[in-house]
Amino acid sequence: MSYLTSHWSFSGFVIVALVLAAWYEAGLARLPTAERAAHRGIRSVLFYGGLLVLLLTICSPIGYWAYRYFFMHMVQHLLLMFAVPSLIVAAAPWRPLAAAVRGGSAARQGAGGPDEVLVESAPGPVARLFGLAARPWVSVAIFNIVMIAWHLPAPLDAAERNGAVHTLMYCTFLAAGVLFWLQYIGSPPFRMRMQPAQQAGSLLLTNVVMWILAMAMGILTNNSWYTAYDHVPGVTLPAFADQQIGAGILWICGDFWAIPAMIVVVRRLIAEDGSLASAVDRIFSRGTERYQWTNKS
Repeated sequence: MSYLTSHWSFSGFVIVALVLAAWYEAGLARLPTAERAAHRGIRSVLFYGGLLVLLLTICSPIGYWAYRYFFMHMVQHLLLMFAVPSLIVAAAPWRPLAAAVRGGSAARQGAGGPDEVLVESAPGPVARLFGLAARPWVSVAIFNIVMIAWHLPAPLDAAERNGAVHTLMYCTFLAAGVLFWLQYIGSPPFRMRMQPAQQAGSLLLTNVVMWILAMAMGILTNNSWYTAYDHVPGVTLPAFADQQIGAGILWICGDFWAIPAMIVVVRRLIAEDGSLASAVDRIFSRGTERYQWTNKS
């Protein structure tokens, strides 16, 4: 029981979460009554659920044990890249957040693309950078690059030994996760600009990347990659065994998020094409010219 009740800690992310909550509530107060009521339902539950999972991931014993066991660090990474961002994106908090900054003008605008919500309030370079990063295949590439880069030995060892680098890792996980899930989860007024076939293909590609990374850490090597986890005081689990457990968690949990997401995307394809066979053909680009992989955004 002490594993659950001990080793809670305070983090700067507590302040971040409180600021976001206050920002969100201030924005809700400025929205029209009907829109505010819509956000007060399941969307608010998802938003605060995302913030809660974020704090549990970093401030609970998960964060403490992640410094001692690589497999707990892997659990933390998966929560930060998949659970927290998907909840935030599903909550679609962009209107309230924009209304808190821009007042009534944000509430009066109709639904549109990202540049109509938060980007207009950002400096020009920030808006242009976000516009580039939010492009469908760019966001998928960023997600996979971030996932691979932080599991290379040098960056992960640096993050374990330096608090600032560790915080940077957390932030890049969260940012890459939000960009990624915006391509698959409806989050008004952002638009899903990927065609369903592209969504299915990119989900499959990302899952394969996770499999390869997991195999590289657990099967295709015979030693621990990370010196930060060698000879941790009080830890008797061998570093390589710890790494193999983490690789297994990455492999299995990859399926936990990929399979439900793929089911949703395939259902979208079936709704468009009328049959599962046509949906599969579309995913693998074996159909007519209109099913070729082009970004029609």
